[in-house]
This record gives sequence, C-alpha cells and structure tokens, in this order.
Amino acid sequence: MRPQAFLFDMDGVLFHGDRALPGAGDFLEAIQGLPHAFVTNNPILTPEQVAGKLERMGLPRPDPRFVLTSAEATAAWLALEKPCFRYFAVGADGLHRALAERGVSDPQAAEFVVVGEGPGLDYATLSVGINLILKKGARLVVTNPDLTVDAVCGGEHCVLPGGGALVAPFAAATGVQPVVIGKPAPGLFLMALERLARPARACVMVGDRPDTDIAGAAALGMMTALVRTGRFQPGEPWPAGVPRPLWDLASLGALAEALERSWPGLLSDRSQLPRCRV
Repeated sequence: MRPQAFLFDMDGVLFHGDRALPGAGDFLEAIQGLPHAFVTNNPILTPEQVAGKLERMGLPRPDPRFVLTSAEATAAWLALEKPCFRYFAVGADGLHRALAERGVSDPQAAEFVVVGEGPGLDYATLSVGINLILKKGARLVVTNPDLTVDAVCGGEHCVLPGGGALVAPFAAATGVQPVVIGKPAPGLFLMALERLARPARACVMVGDRPDTDIAGAAALGMMTALVRTGRFQPGEPWPAGVPRPLWDLASLGALAEALERSWPGLLSDRSQLPRCRV
C-alpha cells in the first residue's frame, strides 16, 4: 500500500540533544504535504515545547496537536480509567502539566502514583509514593518502559535513567508491577492514528529502537522503518523476538531514496498528496 501518513520518533531519528541529524530537515520538508505526527516516549517537554525545540534546530515547526508524548498518553489513559482521577506524580514539568489538564494532584489520597522521566525522584517522593500504594491502594503507572535514554551532557553523549529505571524503586519496595503506557504499548500510537485520521496499515512508523518503535507499530499493522542513527547502530545484530521492519537503513536520506524507488513522487510531488485533516 502506498503510504498515506508518517509517524516519527524524534530523539535518535530527527536529532541528538539540540542538534538536528543530517537529512532530517530535508525529509520533513519532503513530507509536509502528507499527514504526519511525532510520537515520543519522552514525557519531559510539553507538545508546544517540543515544537519550539524542533524549530530552534532549524527543522519545520510542527502543529503541537500532532506531537504526542508519553505524558499525554498517560493522562488520557488515566482519564479513561477514572474521570477526574487523583494522582501523585514524580517527574518533570511536562508530566505534571499533562496530568493537571485531566486530573487532580493529591499526595494524601491519590488513586494513581505516576512516574516519568526527568528530575523529581528522591527519598521524600519515593516514600510518599510507596505509602500511597501500600496503604491507600494507589495503582503504580509509568509513562514509558525505557531503562535508559540518550542525551547530550556538556557537549558529550551521556546516558540518563529512563522511565523503567525510575519506576523500579517503587516496584521493588511495594512488590507491585507498574502499568506501562508508552511505546511499545499501543496507546501512544493509537492517539496519533486518531489525530491523523488514517488506518494503521496506511502509515509508516519511523524509529530508531527495535523494541519500542518497531515492535509496537508492527503489532498494530503499521509499515515500519528503522534508521540506525540512534541507540541501535549500523552493524548491530537484530534482537531476537522483535519483528523486522520493512526498511532497516542507515539514515533518513537512505529511507527517502527507498520510498521514492517504491512510490515515485511520494516525497516530491506535493500537489498530489492528501492534506492532513485537522
């Protein structure tokens, strides 16, 4: 099927830290006539802040409505579980803002303990969360399962704890396993597909991680493309048990060439491409 829309992971696909990756701008410019959305397990920034970050790097500024973060997906899931939910959150500002739009912060009687990436975990917050789970029956939720995330610290590559690592102390202390929201779980993908108004089979998910981006999208029937510009480097063997993508390429530039070979004009003839429904 000719692709009708694209979903993009960002860190490792479009940029590293605050630096756009080679070919990212050209690829995004080429698909401006196609519906597209950005899906990230990173809950630290709000969609508006993510859009501003891309613009500062010289990339096309997306409509924030088509930037989906694991914080937003978590808030949406909680609202479905219980409207006007009460929560205790440990994480960065993007998580707190997303939850506050749909629920009420209540450290004394929270129904959910929500853990996300970024600053916030310390002895005090861990203690509050543990007691909410053990004594109040709060459910433990984490925005994403990544154990580590790549970052740039002082101009050099560094590795930071991901949601999976930050929720681990709560799980260890309580014996309760968390509900995991972000990729590869379907929630984040389904939110993006709903906003794009396209079926999964007509969309291409472009990511850099086999276990989250590719596995999650493939499970929903999406076309998948892996670019080896992030954590999963060229020459690294494919992990066992993860479905292989339709495209496994070194860069976005190589992906653009492959797409043009299969569907001439897909990325160049914008006048023939359907516009994004908003």
